[in-house]
Amino acid sequence: MHAQAFNDVPEVGKKHFLKAEVFPRKKNNFSCFYIGKDDSSISLLSSIFESCICSEDLNEAKRVLRKSESEVAVDVFILDATFSSSELEKFRSFLDSSPAYNKLPVLCNELRTERNGDAVCNYDLFDDIIDLSNLRTDLSGKISFLKKTKEYSFSKINTVNVRPSVNYIKRAFDIIISVIGLILLLPLFLLIAIAIRLESKGPIFYSAKRAGRGFRIFRFHKFRTMEVNADKKIDHLIHLNQYNSNTEGPKFFKITNDPRITKVGKFLRNTSLDELPQLFNVLKGDMSLVGNRPLPLYEAATLTTNEFVERFMAPAGITGLWQIKKRGNADLSVEERISLDISYARKNSMLYDLWIMANTPGALIQKTNV
Repeated sequence: MHAQAFNDVPEVGKKHFLKAEVFPRKKNNFSCFYIGKDDSSISLLSSIFESCICSEDLNEAKRVLRKSESEVAVDVFILDATFSSSELEKFRSFLDSSPAYNKLPVLCNELRTERNGDAVCNYDLFDDIIDLSNLRTDLSGKISFLKKTKEYSFSKINTVNVRPSVNYIKRAFDIIISVIGLILLLPLFLLIAIAIRLESKGPIFYSAKRAGRGFRIFRFHKFRTMEVNADKKIDHLIHLNQYNSNTEGPKFFKITNDPRITKVGKFLRNTSLDELPQLFNVLKGDMSLVGNRPLPLYEAATLTTNEFVERFMAPAGITGLWQIKKRGNADLSVEERISLDISYARKNSMLYDLWIMANTPGALIQKTNV
């Protein structure tokens, strides 16, 4: 790719476009379009991508992409977490309308110095979140996986097992049940909130980023069942993980009788009442009533290989095949859990969902605190 491909960019645009700069051939075979102003990110991206186009402004980036759609080979978009929701909405609409770009992954560069990035990165545009100021992942592998995931979604999600009409029925069912559930359960929500606050200081709800269908990132809600800042203690408890802790391959993290869990939290977990706030996620469309569990990003990051791509083709769900078959089973292996997730993704249908929901009540009360 050569800089002359951008000779037709208007002079006014060139003042705001970061020189429409195209870096020379580098370490991998991917081409990146970076939209942001962080010099260190530009330097890093220029060192690991075959070519990297840079723009400070989303509107100018769209102008360049429109003029050069047949000449610019882009594999991934990387955006700094500094743009407003309205700007991102317009950029998402632009990508969705373009056959050349709508299947490409879009990454959010959430620099540790950014204060507004957390809110922005929950936006529907992004496929994953990275931190270029502290990059600890194989970016090439992540991009390969996300490209395959999006291509698979476009080609398969409405043609294999799940017809479009079934998707609409499933979504309508999710909305109706989540609205009714939230209304009826409001008194219980209040009682649980009071119990949590009386036992320990801190927020009533636990919110964290999760990876759902198509590896899409969203903000996931539960009642808080652990002490504050429990996530920061994972490294000290890794030796208690019930799943195998091999250094390679996919990883899940679960502890039997986790010492971070509060007394109220233990009751909520054993009765699955901690999951009720996910009805808000279902209502928003982040999740479905039935699907594969949305994964913490540190777990999802270990599943970004082609053999696990089907796992992310199913919607994220409150209950699912894993919950009714193996929940609370300390002997469950990583391979078994992934196999169940892939099995559900392949069999996904409204009738299958109803069967899983009918079998869910028996799995709500678990014997072990995991």
